[in-house]
Amino acid sequence: MANDDRLMVLDSASMYFRAFFGVPEVTAADGTPVNAVRGFLDFISRLVGDYRPTHLVCAWDNDWRPRWRVDLIPSYKSHRVVVARPGPQPDIEEVPDPLEVQVPIIVEVLAAAGLCVVGADGYEADDVIGTVATGAAMPVDVVTGDRDLFQLVDDAEGVRVLYIARGVGNHERVTDHVVVEKYRVLPSQYADFATMRGDASDGLPGVPGIGEKTASSLLLKFGDLKGIVAAAADADSEMSPGPRRRILDAADYLEVAPTVVAVARDIDLTPYDARLPAEPADPARLDELAERYNLSSPVSRLLATLAG
Repeated sequence: MANDDRLMVLDSASMYFRAFFGVPEVTAADGTPVNAVRGFLDFISRLVGDYRPTHLVCAWDNDWRPRWRVDLIPSYKSHRVVVARPGPQPDIEEVPDPLEVQVPIIVEVLAAAGLCVVGADGYEADDVIGTVATGAAMPVDVVTGDRDLFQLVDDAEGVRVLYIARGVGNHERVTDHVVVEKYRVLPSQYADFATMRGDASDGLPGVPGIGEKTASSLLLKFGDLKGIVAAAADADSEMSPGPRRRILDAADYLEVAPTVVAVARDIDLTPYDARLPAEPADPARLDELAERYNLSSPVSRLLATLAG
């Protein structure tokens, strides 16, 4: 890799959901809604223009609710399920109809533009991001609105998160220092911290009675979740009675939850070329899509950014 190589990895669903809810309604000539498509493309243009990565990966949710995670914690994302399907097929997620019709358009536009989309069957985009970032061999910016990916932050490896919860235009650069300042834990401890705290938006109950303050205090004293569980089981340890009882009562949850919360970093990915193109892979197809779906302005901005 060249010394100036830099990778940007996009949590694609996180971004197009934000585009859908944040960009005013726009339609194509045939009435198809396209606000999420336009917003997503403009997000890419803005981020690439601001940070000038040499490589870009749009991480994709081939399976937004992997069966292996559900088998460990059945409540995992269960409140988002519209249709539960047995076997290896992913459950169907609740997505607003006007957004659902736009996702295939986003895929088509990205392909015609020559931007790299990477997914893996049986895994979420988070796992793709974890694997891509861990093996990048160059500095990495992870773009997401999901705090779970703070566990990937690593100043020594050049991995930071561009956190877009307050909007792409008002994102926060999350480094080791930011994680420590906000949560009083190291990024390497963040997955254990999140396991104990829980996350209602993902159907993770956490340890009842253990909030962020107690979770960070336990990690500061005992290092990691294994150390905390061991200290709870040791009557002679320095753990106070309240947290000890709560940790012991949650033993079954704590046995499986770390596997659910931890982002996979070593999944097999189909070989991909993440280098940003200077020109589209299929100009004619891109022009056709831009004309059909009222995307001329965002596509023009994207191409200008890529050429720039």
